[in-house]
Amino acid sequence: MNWAFLQGLLSGVNKHSTAFGRVWLSVVFLFRVLVFVVAAEKVWGDEQKDFNCNTAQPGCHNVCFDHFFPVSHIRLWALQLIFVTCPSLLVVMHVAYREDREKKHQLKFKNTSLRLYQNTGKKRGGLWWTYLLTLFFKIGVDTTFVYLLYHIYEGYDFPRLIKCQEKPCPNIVDCFIARPTEKRIFTLFMVVTSLACILLSFFEVVYLIGKRCHECLSDQHDSGPMMRTEMKTLQMTGKSTPETPAPSYSLVICGGSHSCLNVSNPSWVLSAHVLRMHFSRL
Repeated sequence: MNWAFLQGLLSGVNKHSTAFGRVWLSVVFLFRVLVFVVAAEKVWGDEQKDFNCNTAQPGCHNVCFDHFFPVSHIRLWALQLIFVTCPSLLVVMHVAYREDREKKHQLKFKNTSLRLYQNTGKKRGGLWWTYLLTLFFKIGVDTTFVYLLYHIYEGYDFPRLIKCQEKPCPNIVDCFIARPTEKRIFTLFMVVTSLACILLSFFEVVYLIGKRCHECLSDQHDSGPMMRTEMKTLQMTGKSTPETPAPSYSLVICGGSHSCLNVSNPSWVLSAHVLRMHFSRL
């Protein structure tokens, strides 16, 4: 294992995580990955070789082992750790994508004051959604594997004696598991750490959503007084401006016999032709 690469990867994930995310990362890699690599693999060892049945019937040993252990605990936990840690890399890749866009933008415009992102690692916009979706995915993966472990093995216990009557066994056969107590302890430890990671991810989801709602409410609260001040300013400006009265018009219409009529109402202008006909009759 390349520990330098792992250290750089963990530092990148830890840099863009919240406080709950850092605790989650510590639990995963200290209490799950290291325990899995250092201790769990050695405890299980060659499971099928250590599984003994008190019969010499050919095939009975293999059938009984496959019936009680369809999937190895070690392989199941390996898949769980792979699926639960990969989503954290999406956040690092999203931040790297933002940084690449920012560099291309700076090279294109050659102006450091014009930036696409004020902080490429700040969880806003698409990065916020990416981080939130990775949390939901991790919760779903851990929950699914904890349920699968319980459903496949019908609990988290390892009995010392297993009775098998699968074909081609001639009768009920007694089978024995190697180190059942030690395996039970490690199984419960891995289940408890998985549940702890589920709770940490759930708390982080609540924290992110609550923080976002608080910021939205704060922005609305701050923008309210500013809008009211602007409305008052507009109202005061409108009251201080005097209204300009409509211009008055005066129309003088004269007839053929030197008789004239002074029309002060502008609406009468439309009736000028009728008045002209009236004066022509005088």
